[in-house]
Order: sequence, then structure tokens, then C-alpha cells
Amino acid sequence: MHAVVDSPLGPLRVTCSDGAVVGIDYLPRKTRAPKPASPLLDHVAAQLAAYFRDPATGFDLPLVPKGTVFQQRVWQALRDIPAGTTRSYGELSRELGTSARAVGGACAANPIPIVIPCHRVVSARGVGGYDGHTSGPVLARKIWLLEHEGVRCASTI
Repeated sequence: MHAVVDSPLGPLRVTCSDGAVVGIDYLPRKTRAPKPASPLLDHVAAQLAAYFRDPATGFDLPLVPKGTVFQQRVWQALRDIPAGTTRSYGELSRELGTSARAVGGACAANPIPIVIPCHRVVSARGVGGYDGHTSGPVLARKIWLLEHEGVRCASTI
């Protein structure tokens, strides 16, 4: 079951299955679709709206991201990073006993961005990438999310 939720970053398609969120996808700005039509989708939309009003608002949603055991470990570590703070790919890789490139790959494969905050993982020398992109409008989403949470990005780009 899907719904499209408006956000400052454009429309977001929220996908739920078996009572849990399994995906959030960025859609083109002109996308229009029906609003949430189930209690779970209404709940997700409300929590996303609350986050966009106040990034200190946490998420309390049933999540079932599909991925490898390793990706699941990385995504759990991402959920432990508080809003308004960042960790480097290197820091997470040392904590998880893997490489920074592997952490970056797991971040790029994150099926539930924003709620699983891969945007909070940055390069040692800058913002890093987002969803496999290192420039352009996709990276601009990461910068927007970080700045929304109070992280200054101008000096790290």
C-alpha cells in the first residue's frame, strides 16, 4: 500500500506492507497522488510532518527495511545517531568493524531515508554523498536535511 506525502523536499512515496514501513522514495515535484488512506499511512504522514516542523521530533514507526544482514546492522547504527549530529563513514566503519566504503554502500541502499537517517553520515572532508550521488539536486536533499537539523554544511562542502 502506498501514499504520497508532501514535504519541503517534494513529494515522498511511502510504502507500507504487513503493518510496517518498507520504503520512502523521493518523487518528482509535479507528482500528485491520493493522500494516505489507512491508519498506518496517516501515522507515517503525521510523523513526517512533525519532523519537518521540528527535526528534534523522533520517529516511532514500525520499520521493516529489506536488506542484507550487514545493511541491517548499518541501518540500525544510523537510527542511533541523534538529530542534529553527524558521524563520519570512517567512524561508523570502525564501530562496525568494516570499511567506510561498505558503510557508504549500505547508506546508498537505505530504503527508508529520512526515518533511517543516512543523511547524518558524512565524509571526513565534507558532506559526502547521498543516495549514491556526490553533487546536484540529490546531494542538495542531504544538505537541506542536515541544515534543517541545525548542522552547518557550508564549511564542509
